[in-house]
Amino acid sequence: MSDSLKSLADLRGLVAEMEGGRARRGRGIVTGHAGFDAAGVVRGRLHEVFGDGDSAAAPAFAALLARAAAEGAPVVWLRTDAAARRAPLYGPGLAAMGIDPATCIVAHASDEAALLSAAVDALRCTVLGAVIAESVGRSRFGLTGTRRLTLAAEASGVPLFLLRLDAAPAPSAAETRWRVAAALSQALAADAPGHPAFDVELLRRRAGPSGLGWRVEWDRDAGIFREAALSGALVPVAPGGAPGTHAARRAQGVA
Repeated sequence: MSDSLKSLADLRGLVAEMEGGRARRGRGIVTGHAGFDAAGVVRGRLHEVFGDGDSAAAPAFAALLARAAAEGAPVVWLRTDAAARRAPLYGPGLAAMGIDPATCIVAHASDEAALLSAAVDALRCTVLGAVIAESVGRSRFGLTGTRRLTLAAEASGVPLFLLRLDAAPAPSAAETRWRVAAALSQALAADAPGHPAFDVELLRRRAGPSGLGWRVEWDRDAGIFREAALSGALVPVAPGGAPGTHAARRAQGVA
């Protein structure tokens, strides 16, 4: 009898996990920045984040997105050995941005094949809040590999942020694709260091327009992104542009 009750409890737990995944799937990630939040970063999908391998901007941005998506649940950060050698993760640095290192599980993979396998396994764990998979250089995932990741994310409702450093965008099954770079922050009172700022560009979006961009800053105390002091939303401009366009962009500090 006790074995039957245990089996029933296990089954109920499994169903609860599945229902939790369904509830999360497709829900938008709320960061506090209206323009960015409307751009289609949702749970249960694959999102690519590209950045310069010599800058911490893209990893920091991916970590903050994972934090927003997780809502206190654990985050798994998978890294190839090559990525780990270039820049070890620094716990106090994560904490300074409002990310609790105790909720971040870090694992290394020998190469991209191992990274892909580990990411698929992690995405099947519905109790996770988000997964980050980090690699350096040209990716060998392609459409087939990213399709596997997308199916796993959709099944569990757990979002995956595929962090690509020193890499060029290539065809993939990603829902959105972003390029992130560091931006100048505005000093606080008494010339204290300002909030971390990022130039964020939406390169691709499967379900809507792309080519948009913002300069945002991270308010650690409020736990949100907001418009940086000297920026506005950016839109692509054709060569030559409208009269005054370049001057206007320069006045915003983006050209």
